[in-house]
Order: sequence, then C-alpha cells, then structure tokens
Amino acid sequence: MSRDLSSLVRAFIVYVRSISEYCSVVWNPFLLKDVTALEKVQRRFTKRLRGMNKLTYHQRLVKVGLESLELRRIRADLVLAYKIIFGLTDLNTEDISRYAPITPDVVTATNCTVYMPYSKSTARYNYFNHRVGRIWNALPCDEVDFSSLRRFPNSLTVQVLVRYCSLNFI
Repeated sequence: MSRDLSSLVRAFIVYVRSISEYCSVVWNPFLLKDVTALEKVQRRFTKRLRGMNKLTYHQRLVKVGLESLELRRIRADLVLAYKIIFGLTDLNTEDISRYAPITPDVVTATNCTVYMPYSKSTARYNYFNHRVGRIWNALPCDEVDFSSLRRFPNSLTVQVLVRYCSLNFI
C-alpha cells in the first residue's frame, strides 16, 4: 500500500533478498541463465519503483542504494574464504589455502594462495575452492585490506568486484 521508496526497499531487503541470498556460499549459480534469472528478481523490483522505469538497472541500483545480487554473492564467498584462511572458523585451513599466513597484516598474493585442485570435470568448476580461488588469487593486494575481518569486506568495492561478474552491470 505504501509508495515510500525507503520502506519498499527495506521490505525487499528483509523479505526477498534474504531468501535469495540464503546459503549462497553453498549454492551459488554458475550458469549464466541461472545468474540472470536470480538477478531478474531485483531488476524487476527496482523497475517497478516510482520514477525508475526509464533508468538502466545500474542507475536504479545506485539510486536506491543496492548492489547486484551477483556482487553480494562474490563478496560473501570471499568473506568466508577470509574466515577459513585466517582460522576464524572450525574448518581446516589446509583444505582451501596452500599457504596460510600467520597474521592478516602479512598477506600478499604470494603467501596466501587459494588451492584449486585440478579436475577434468566441469561440474567441479563451481566448487567453493575453484569459484573463490579464481577470484581470491586475482585480488589486487594494493586495493584490498586484509588487516581485519571488518576492513576486508569494506575494501571489496564494486570497482574491485565487478571485473569478476559474469553479468555486466555498468
């Protein structure tokens, strides 16, 4: 019943986006048609907001203060990888990281490489190690702050992550 933009966006975040992002590090679509179908939910919502139908999807996201769902899934994957590598979970660090750094302030591209086991199967291409490893190993160390768990997700800006998206949002 409301047409208040902030109320509608807040309701979307609470009721819709939370469902679409549930367990995204476990289930993360890799086929372009699946990524597009999931993104279509947010695309349709933003287009139905008052005064937004003539703007591009990227312009609508900026105007309402949202990020694409694909960017949010990439960030969630990287945050989980950070937690595993730095021992902030009960998971075995050796399963994901070839070289685990002792402290976050000594991370560089050479001493914290995510291990990606070789596989001929294309089904394993989207396993967590492969999916995150491709991105983690290519992160620009001069732009990403590895010093703490609080700073790490904040340093993963749209400009850093957009190059790893399969859909073009800009």
